[in-house]
Amino acid sequence: MEHIKSKLGKAGLVVAALGIMSIVLSIFNYNVRILAWIDSWGSTVGWALRILFVLLGGALFIFFGRTEEEA
Repeated sequence: MEHIKSKLGKAGLVVAALGIMSIVLSIFNYNVRILAWIDSWGSTVGWALRILFVLLGGALFIFFGRTEEEA
C-alpha cells in the first residue's frame, strides 16, 4: 500500500510541475507538448485547467508524497 501512495505523490508532483511549466510557457505563447490540447476550448478554460493541474497535483503530492518514515 505504501508503494501506491508513493507513486501517487510522485504523479502529483509531475502534474503540478507540468501545470506550472504550462503557465510560465503560455506567457511566452508556448506550451508543453503533452498539454497542447488545453487551449482548444479557449483561453479562459485553458487557464482554469492549468490552475487546476497545479492545485490537484500539489494536493496529491502533499497528501501522498511523504512516506510514514519521512513524516
